[in-house]
Amino acid sequence: MEKLTARSAVVGVIGLGYVGLPLSVAFAEADCRVVGFDIDPAKPASVAAGETYLRHIASERIAAAVERGRLSATTDFDRLTETDAILICVPTPLSRHAEPDLSFVRETAETIARRLRAGQIVVLESTTYPGTTADVVRPILEQTGLKSGADFWLGFSPEREDPGNLDFSTATIPKVVGADDDQARALIATLYRIFAKEVVEVSSSATAEAVKLTENIFRAVNIALVNELKLIYGALDVDVWEVIDAAKTKPFGFMPFYPGPGLGGHCIPIDPFYLTWKAREHNVPMRFIELAGQINSRMPEHVIDELARALDARTGRGLNGARILVMGLAYKKNVDDIRESPALRLIQLLRKRGSDVDYFDPHVPEIPQTRSYGDLAGQKSIRWDCDGIAGYDAVLIATDHDAVDYRAVTEQAQLVVDTRNACRRAGAALGKVVAA
Repeated sequence: MEKLTARSAVVGVIGLGYVGLPLSVAFAEADCRVVGFDIDPAKPASVAAGETYLRHIASERIAAAVERGRLSATTDFDRLTETDAILICVPTPLSRHAEPDLSFVRETAETIARRLRAGQIVVLESTTYPGTTADVVRPILEQTGLKSGADFWLGFSPEREDPGNLDFSTATIPKVVGADDDQARALIATLYRIFAKEVVEVSSSATAEAVKLTENIFRAVNIALVNELKLIYGALDVDVWEVIDAAKTKPFGFMPFYPGPGLGGHCIPIDPFYLTWKAREHNVPMRFIELAGQINSRMPEHVIDELARALDARTGRGLNGARILVMGLAYKKNVDDIRESPALRLIQLLRKRGSDVDYFDPHVPEIPQTRSYGDLAGQKSIRWDCDGIAGYDAVLIATDHDAVDYRAVTEQAQLVVDTRNACRRAGAALGKVVAA
């Protein structure tokens, strides 16, 4: 506790991705020494060079932390013995059968266990179902003979990163902390108060795990609602975007959510399935959440069907052999994050229908290797050429980056299928635009 209060404790962060790198920088900027760990040697090399690989984390911040001796990174996990607190920020994806894949968490816990010493703090930040910290991580660490709550302190603190959100940063988003004993909770809360403006303590690690799932399920269910409203309002020739804009003028009892081509990002498309999987273990039906997942998962197919109908109505031809430009590959605007992006699914579906598909994204120059869309790896974004848009049979707006001139796109395109209301917001003429 004295080391944490004096900020002389050394913090280790395992996993230097979208969660781990911002977390490392936040601790370093609060004058705490941080050692980052990653199995990908490119990430520690970038940190050492003071260069970013995440668009929303400036290189200047990394370089300044490295220069001051507050931040370093390595692939040598034996250096975990140098740290006083170890934060786990590794992926928790779904398996092919939509079941939790905790392999990264287990492997990381085993890596820590081989170096664990008395007096260390271990915190899981990876999103997961309630009970993971206590039932999965703790037994692995206690195989060393050290006991949680006596020899080391264990807890859960959910990540709440929102890449591209200019209103909130890692340090300004309240940090939820849960642990299964009072001493661990007090220590972990003090740890995060090094950089966080507000720390919210909850009674257990399972409660903290449930907080994260609840936040993301709330979004998933409400997005499913507006996606379903989009379908019925479209059939009634009512503009769902206009409806939402008018409804949100009510100063109470309504919160705006917006439809789209499907869910993206690491959290919202995945997290509900962690809870529904755990619910089956306890024989508790999760019909509402499962239905929301089905609605959101079906959106890419709906968009492709709308594109096919619009193309047939305007040109008399279907998708087979059509040249389609998908605009935006990232899962949301103004970021370079393509995790679970519906744009990848849209491209895959178009290819299956026989279309010749290009994409343009100013933030994603090339499709990297992904678990689910390996066949798309290596495809490069086209160069921006507004005049060249006329050569495509249709433009499909999947992500509405601010850097794109949608009015110019609409003027040049033969047909625009807009899943984000980008054309109307840009003040474009809507004669060639189909909302989907």
